[in-house]
Amino acid sequence: MAKSKSIITVVGKDQVGIIARVTGYLYENNVNVEDITQSIVAGFFNMMMIVDTGASTKEFLAISKELEELGRKIGVLIKLQREDIFESMQRI
Repeated sequence: MAKSKSIITVVGKDQVGIIARVTGYLYENNVNVEDITQSIVAGFFNMMMIVDTGASTKEFLAISKELEELGRKIGVLIKLQREDIFESMQRI
C-alpha cells in the first residue's frame, strides 16, 4: 500500500462535534490522520490535517466530494488537496 498524503482544511463557525464528525468520516473510510492542528479565533474554527488516503478503497475525488458534502451538512467548509500541489508551489 503506497502512501498518498493529502491536506484537509476545515473552516467555519465553531460548534460542538466538528472534529468528531470529520475524524469519524476518515475512520470509516480508512484514511489515516498523520498530523492535526486546530484553533479557534473569535468564534471561528480552523483545522488543518495531514492525512494518508493510500489505504482507502475510495478514489481521491470521491473522498474530496464526500468531505465537502459533510462540511455543508455541519456548516463548515472542508477542502481536501493533494500534498504534491503544495510541493509544486514551493518550486515555483
